[in-house]
Amino acid sequence: MNFRQGFFSNIPPVTKNIILINIILLIVTWLFGSLVPTERYDVFTQYLALYYPGSEYFMPHQFITHMFMHSGFYHLLLNMFALFMFGRVLEQVWGSRRFLVFYFVTGIGAAGFYVLINYFRIDNIQDELIRILNSPSPELYTEWVREYFPGYFDQVYEKLLMGWQANPDSSQYLTLANEFGHQLLGMRMDIPMLGASGAVYGVLLAFGVLFPNTELMLLFPPIPIKAKYLVLGLGVLALFMGIANRGDGIAHFAHLGGMIFGYILIKYWNKHTKNFY
Repeated sequence: MNFRQGFFSNIPPVTKNIILINIILLIVTWLFGSLVPTERYDVFTQYLALYYPGSEYFMPHQFITHMFMHSGFYHLLLNMFALFMFGRVLEQVWGSRRFLVFYFVTGIGAAGFYVLINYFRIDNIQDELIRILNSPSPELYTEWVREYFPGYFDQVYEKLLMGWQANPDSSQYLTLANEFGHQLLGMRMDIPMLGASGAVYGVLLAFGVLFPNTELMLLFPPIPIKAKYLVLGLGVLALFMGIANRGDGIAHFAHLGGMIFGYILIKYWNKHTKNFY
């Protein structure tokens, strides 16, 4: 009991409460999420995770609430461990109020950046679909599905593409192509983003800026690295993985957005406040 009290007493209040809220919400989701029937996911994910604004499930409060939701134990563990390691240091240096502002600005900024990138991607996918349907081509439609929705290719091929390729002039298959295309776009819009990663990447960026030469020990591989190089590497990796768009289920541009907004806010504070700390 004394150990637990001593451990938590060493964590500043904002960092501690953010960690506790995230843990509580994951446990509540596990215990009660399936009790209320919803069309997709559990009730907490459907209402608290962040959906694309074009989705029927989108609500403005999700720009904040998604930061406290996680997909599972290891997702939560990684984010909260990083927050514990680096967030408590920043809060001790900045004070609780400034750290809280920084955390929410980077988290909301990361979400906004992710939504913006997603808008351009979805808009491009939709434009390609319209061009293909205006000049019907089962071959181009096949490539469109293969490129943007590879997980659904076999299903679409069986129900549509095989028959359309055999009857390219059939209006029936063109109607089906239009229906399937918009269903696929709708499913793309209905993929939620959740997790504190955007804000956590902002925290990592801030630590690297404030303590650039602090040596950290990586887990894999177990080698020391200065904080500034770790932050730079994470930023480059997030950019590369986001552009590659490998469909790994990770919002890499949200990570990058958290770092960008964190850097902008630190520069603003440096310029407009006499005492940064």
